[in-house]
Parts: sequence; C-alpha cells; structure tokens
Amino acid sequence: MSAITVIGSVNLDFVATAARLPAPGETVTGATLARHPGGKGANQALAARRLGADVSLVARVGADGLADEALALLAAEGVDLEQCDTDASAATGVALIAVAAGGENQIIVAPGANAAFTRDHLTAPAAGALICQLELPLETVAAAVAQASGFVCLNLAPAAPLAPAALARADLIVVNETEAAFYGPALHDLPGLIAVTWGARGAGLFQGGRQLAAAAPPPVEAVDATGAGDAFVGALVVALLEGQPHAAALAFACTAGALAANRPGAQPSLPTRAEVEACLETVR
Repeated sequence: MSAITVIGSVNLDFVATAARLPAPGETVTGATLARHPGGKGANQALAARRLGADVSLVARVGADGLADEALALLAAEGVDLEQCDTDASAATGVALIAVAAGGENQIIVAPGANAAFTRDHLTAPAAGALICQLELPLETVAAAVAQASGFVCLNLAPAAPLAPAALARADLIVVNETEAAFYGPALHDLPGLIAVTWGARGAGLFQGGRQLAAAAPPPVEAVDATGAGDAFVGALVVALLEGQPHAAALAFACTAGALAANRPGAQPSLPTRAEVEACLETVR
C-alpha cells in the first residue's frame, strides 16, 4: 500500500445547484442547497485513500462548528488526521459553489484557517510521497516541498507564481488548461512529469516537452465537476507510485475524474478503487 502525505486545504462546501449559472450582476433563483466536505487538500487525501493508499493529511481548521463536518468523511474512511490542527484565531475554510444543470461550476473560497497555515506549522517532513496544491500560502508549499525526500506531486491550482525551486523539485506537476496557460511553455522545461487535463477531452502526460501518453475519460453524464480534478490528482499519484505504465496510470486517473464528475459534491463523489477498475473493464 502506497504511503502518501497530503499537505493542503480543508473547506466546507456550500453548493447551490441551479438550471444555469448567473451572469455578472444577475440573480438566479430556484436553486437547491447542499453542504459537503471539501478543499483541494482534503479532497485529494480522500481520493487517494479510496483508491487504496495509506494517507495522512496535514492541515488546519478553525475552532468552530464547521470543522467536524469538514473532516467527517476523512475520519470515517481512515485518513490519518493526527496532524490536522485547530487554529483558535481563524474560521474553517468555506467554499461557495454554484453548479449548473450540465455540471459547470463557479467557486469562491474564503480560506480561513488555510490562509493562516504558515511554514512554522510544518513540524516534520512528509512521510512517503507528498501531494500539495496552492490553496495554502505559497511559502508554506515551497517549504513542504523542500523538506520532502520522496515522490512530490504539485497540483498548481489555483495557478500562482510558486518558487522555481519548488517547481523544479516536483516529480509530477498537474495542471488544467487554464493553469497550463498561466505558466506557459516554461512548464515543459521542468524535469518532472507534467500532466495536463483537458476536461471531457481527457489528459496528456509530458516530460521535457514530449508527450508520453494521452487518455480519454469514459463517457459519463456530467453532474458536478467539483472534485473531478482532485480525483484525477489522487488517482494519478496512486497509479504512478504503484508502478503502472504511463498510459495505464493516465487512463486510471481520467476514469476516476470522470466518475467524480458524474455525481454531486466534491468528497461524496470521489470513486472507490473497485468503481474505477470496473469502469476501466467496460471500456477495454
């Protein structure tokens, strides 16, 4: 079983699902509201756990009534939360998510305790592989990467100017099309693997500017794209750590992402190992 440490964000998601998303300045009514645990760090930790990895989450939540709800699924499914600390001076992070009938979404995040996670809160190097995203202060992410001795995955989301040394240290960088455009061609000058996701068109895996593999997701009905990218990240890291060939690992990750987009919510939508493997069998 792969050992993975995720250092990242924890949020509680408030998800309003409506027939369509509002234009700027417009009010859309008739929505339904749901609450789900979220945050890219927590999502990727649970994604990797459901796919068979032994996962620890290093994170911070507020001393408020939202914290237990935000951590509930992680605790229930065996993610190690020993290094998930409470910040008495900050609120638990919250994401306000609007979802259209076709699955497209808009997200606003109030990071709360995530923004107060400084490098001083990193008490020990990551055990096993490390997954980080950019929903924490960039200095904290760079410090976590510098301390790591094993496999490092950086999900550059949301896109931001991370220290070049952290980018160069990563064994795997995952970006979507928008994030890839932010970093530009220099992304492909980095030494590690670069995974670029293209939504319903699948994903590609590159190194040194050369495409190593491409994969398309299985056909699914898009319900809510929230969490699909996190499912992809968790799945790709698990597959690569298991030694799966590049093409197989990418197909595994695309399938996990597609299954997550087929269900509402971030963490509730994340698929199990059995579900991903069953779906892969149907398309072979």
